Order: sequence, then structure tokens, then C-alpha cells
Amino acid sequence: MDFLPIFLNVRGRTTIVVGGGAIAARKAELLVRSGARVIVIAPRLAPAFDALLVKARIEHRAERFTPEALADAAAIIAATDQPSINALVAEAARARGIPVNVVDDLELSTFIVPAIVDRDPVIVAVGTSGNAPVLARYVRERIEALLPPQLGKLATLAGRWRRRVAKSLRTVLERRRFWERVFAGPVATHALAGREVQAEFELRRELKRSAAAHTTGSGEVYIVGAGPGDPDLLTLKAARLLQQADVVLYDRLISEAVLDRARRDAERIYVGKEAGDHHVTQEQTEKLMVELALQGKRVCRLKGGDPFIFGRGGEELQSLIEHQIPFTVVPGITAALGAAAYSGIPLTHRDHAQSVTFVTGHTREGGAPPEWRELARPGQTLVFYMGLSQLRKIVAELAAAGAPLSLPAAVIERATLPDQRVIAATLGTLAAEVDAAQVRSPALLIVGDVVTLRATSGAPGITRSAPPPNVLATRARKA
Repeated sequence: MDFLPIFLNVRGRTTIVVGGGAIAARKAELLVRSGARVIVIAPRLAPAFDALLVKARIEHRAERFTPEALADAAAIIAATDQPSINALVAEAARARGIPVNVVDDLELSTFIVPAIVDRDPVIVAVGTSGNAPVLARYVRERIEALLPPQLGKLATLAGRWRRRVAKSLRTVLERRRFWERVFAGPVATHALAGREVQAEFELRRELKRSAAAHTTGSGEVYIVGAGPGDPDLLTLKAARLLQQADVVLYDRLISEAVLDRARRDAERIYVGKEAGDHHVTQEQTEKLMVELALQGKRVCRLKGGDPFIFGRGGEELQSLIEHQIPFTVVPGITAALGAAAYSGIPLTHRDHAQSVTFVTGHTREGGAPPEWRELARPGQTLVFYMGLSQLRKIVAELAAAGAPLSLPAAVIERATLPDQRVIAATLGTLAAEVDAAQVRSPALLIVGDVVTLRATSGAPGITRSAPPPNVLATRARKA
């Protein structure tokens, strides 16, 4: 982040606005609404200040700015149309360690004033680090439309009861569950409709019920498919459960951008595994899930792609059933679909592939090998998961089973992420191309004539930046 988002308490403290124009008036009004004592320094004031002057809500000093005027100020805003004066204000404020905002000058400012959604005491601040104020206002308008007008009354009600709730419910988990029920139940319904008496009655009844039960309730586990990496590919349900979870167990395929969608105060536990390096064994992961759920916690087992496609989600589900732990399974966009879409490779096409087969590149030790002759049949698409380290073996087995070395193939590295790369070649040349490109896991292998369709999107063999347009989507628009 370019700026640390904070809320500054200026109630009853001196703040200074330098400038007498309409913009300065808007800044002064904002400070007045925050409860600050506002001094405006300017030789003359624009008509925009009239309402503030009539109500005696500001002090006007009809003089030019001097650094001595900053004594005891908690914050300063420079809003003149003279860059030299703005620079002088900024320099004087910095020398005294006072936060300063210079309107439309990010370099001179030590803080910025965000776009604000006011549902006092609920305040939502939106900033773009000074890059796009109009965009910040646009985002604010979208949020404004989502938040009920009476949201502040619900927050005020919660504030009045906060200490009583803390005394009645001893643990953090108990209190969190209580407030979640309050904000999602009849208390909120009444408060947001302006029925404050009914809201208080329902809150008192809910607290009495929760204190008598003195339990956090049984825990549960969400087995959630996080998709191939792009956080925008999370399902709505996955995003919602991530926000509910007390604990998130995640593996190495989970991108930072996806993990950031979890609740800020949720505990994050890495249980990653990769070929030859099991940081946490599968058995340990399953045991941890059960233990955390039995403690009454809501556990999100966050898995790359779809949990039931080479994700060992089935084994984890069996463990939960065995221990009678409530669970929810949320499917995700599997890596094959994400990689194909973001690479412009349709997995099926009536002229090239009538079927698609997903194959794991790693089988259980002693397990049955794939039916290579079936996989070498023409007219189909093969997608190999976790096959990068076995690439040469896969190529050799397909060739031995009758697949031509001229068969198109591609490896997609870090599919759907901004640094995605696609190496498109043939079975005979792919391994050398992958070695030359120094491809690293996670990567997916796609084999079949459909790989040639990628060329119709105008994308090069190796994509180092944004993914090309999807072939099928492009054709649909043309149609």
C-alpha cells in the first residue's frame, strides 16, 4: 500500500485550512463535521464559506499565511491556487511534524483526503493514493448504493451493548458468533428499518439466550475450491465462506491475491505439499481440520482449482464424515478450464476434439499407470495436472503408444495470473522448449490438435504478459 489507511481523531482540536476558495470551503466543512475547531487563513473568502460563517462554525483570519500560524495544529490542508504558498505550508507543516494535505499535490502531502461514505458512526473511506480521484468517487457511489441509510443506527446500538456483551460472553469466539447473529438476524432488520425499540428488545433476548447456552456452537469445515489463481475467478460462495472462516488452511497453489480475500483476523495455516517436499502430510492436514472444528471453529480448507479434481478433497471429506464434522463443499474452476480459457485454447472443438481427459502426472506409489494407448487416440484433448517434472516420461509414453511427435502440445505456467506464460510446441519439441524457458511449477500440460487454434487468436508461442483473448469468445463476437 502507498498509504496507511487510518482515521484521525480531531474532535475539539485545532485544524487549519489555508485558502479561501470553493475547494477550501469543502475541506473546512469536512473538518467541521469531524468535530474539529477550524481556522481558515485567507485574505478573502468565497461565497461558499457563507453558511459556515453564519453558523459561526469556523474562525476566519483575514491574513496571509505565515508558519507561526501552525502552532498547536493537529492537521493542515493547503487549498490555495498558488503553488508557492502551498509549498510553504507543506514545508512548515513537515518541519513541525504536523500532517498536511496539499490539494491535488501528492508529493507535498503527508496524508490524502479520501472519498467518504458517511453512515456515522460507520465511515467508509475510499482512496486511490491520489492517482484517480474520480475513480475513488465512482467506487464511493457504488458503495453508497449498497449500504442502508440506517446502518449508523445499527452500529450505535452495538456500541451501547458492547461492554455488556463482553461481560456476558467471555471468549472472543463466543462474542464474534453473537455479533454475527445480531448483524444477520432480526436485530439488524429492525434497526435498519428504524424500529429501534424492537431492535433493542431482540438484542437483549439474543444475548440472554447466548449467555445461557455459553457455547460457541459446533465447528464446521468448508472445503473450498479457490480456482486456478486469479481472485476474480472465486465463486461468490467461496468468497463469502472465506469471510466467515476463523481459520484458513491453504496449500502452495493458493495465490496471495486469493488469500487476501480471507477475513483479516482469520488464522492462516500453511499446509502446502509438492513433489518430494511434504511440508505437512495429508494425514496431518486431515487431523488438524478435525481438531480445529471440534474446538468450535469454522475452518476453510482452501484448495487450488477444484477440490475434487486431483485435489485430495475426497480423502478430506471422508475424514470429516468419519468424525461427524459438519461440512460444506464449494466447487472451484479447475486449473484445466482456467489455463485453457486464459491461453485461448478451447478444450473441445467439433473439428478437432470430441472429448477431453484430465490426467494426473503423479500417481500413488504402486498405483495403476494410465492407459497410454487410450490416451494416444486421435480426436481428443489431454490435460495433465502436476506433470511438469514428468514431462519427458509423458511424451515418451504417448509416443510409444502411437501418438505422433508432431501432435501439438502446450505448457501453461502460473495459469490465470498476471505473469502467466504459454509455451506452445509439439510433443517432439516441447520438452526442449520448456527447458529453454526455465518453466517452474505450477504448470499444466495440454496435448491435442486444439492447441493449434491458439494461433488464430494472434497470441505468440510464449506469452509473458496479459493473456490473449479467448478464441471462442472472439469468434462469438464476430458471429
